[in-house]
Amino acid sequence: MSETPSPSEQQDDAEADVEGFKEDLGPFVVAAETTRMPMVFTDAKQANNAIIFANDSFISLIGYQRDEILGQDFNFVLASATDTAPLATIKAEFEEGSCRGAEICCRRKDGSTFWADVFISPVQDESGDTVQHFASFVDLTRHKEEQARSETLIDELNDRVRNMLAAVQSIVSQAFRKNVDPMATREFIALRIAALSRSHDLLAHGNWGRAGLRDIVDNALQPFNVGGDRSRRYEVTGDDIRLPPRRALALGIALHELVLNAVTHGALSNDSGSIMVSWTKEPKPSGDRLILVWREKDGPSVTPASKKGFGSRVVEDGLTHELEATVHLHYPKDGVICTIDMAAPRDDRGE
Repeated sequence: MSETPSPSEQQDDAEADVEGFKEDLGPFVVAAETTRMPMVFTDAKQANNAIIFANDSFISLIGYQRDEILGQDFNFVLASATDTAPLATIKAEFEEGSCRGAEICCRRKDGSTFWADVFISPVQDESGDTVQHFASFVDLTRHKEEQARSETLIDELNDRVRNMLAAVQSIVSQAFRKNVDPMATREFIALRIAALSRSHDLLAHGNWGRAGLRDIVDNALQPFNVGGDRSRRYEVTGDDIRLPPRRALALGIALHELVLNAVTHGALSNDSGSIMVSWTKEPKPSGDRLILVWREKDGPSVTPASKKGFGSRVVEDGLTHELEATVHLHYPKDGVICTIDMAAPRDDRGE
């Protein structure tokens, strides 16, 4: 009965194979040892394609010591020893020797995984027999990370486009429901799409991460020259709380409607009215709340409309739907007061 070689005997055999391999391929091995591309050679005479050479770049990539690698089956680098798909792919690469390359998920000694493009090609002796296989690894970690980021960006872009189109559809629908005059309809649509565009610009400048609440308010006031001749007639107070894109867009459109109403009918339609916009964060047992108050004073006498207009629907219904906010519009004679009660951002990302 034959005895199974001990681990020390297997290691001795692997080291002997390495020395013989170096003598056979001399200069090529020197080049393989010094290149920055991770490389291994395997023994084609063994069914498991035991590794007989690994360069320093491969050692650095995989995290094992050289003596832990030599003599191991090639498949030990795979992330899963039971997943049939990569096993079949590697088997085909060894058998075909086409050097086409295969994306394989590998596992480091510390348990972390990485993707690599593995290229396997045969090394033949003088008689044309395959005696070794040469395998090079191209680390795809950065490529995979960029790919994941790109997919995330595409998903976010699709979501933004859907939200924008839904907003435009709502604006157009309300415009035709409200107006019969083509010119009035055109102006109605143009003003609100411009407001939507400004909100998008504000978010784009922040790389679509988040937008400061003060910037959102200023962005809504600016087109109506509130920041110019009327700058003395408005006051904005509150910490610079930052909101994620969906909240910023919804709030930007709602504030546009409040400014438009103030310029047309409210505190900014005369020479003495003013606006105060303030917000505070209030702790609640169910979670912090962000309370924003839009307050007009010294404008023309205000009376509630008998029928809710588009602006009121945008402010009340839109914010209730988009921000899960509670919105109260009050009409004291001195000027409109709008109170928006919404969940406060929970972290630095404004979520």
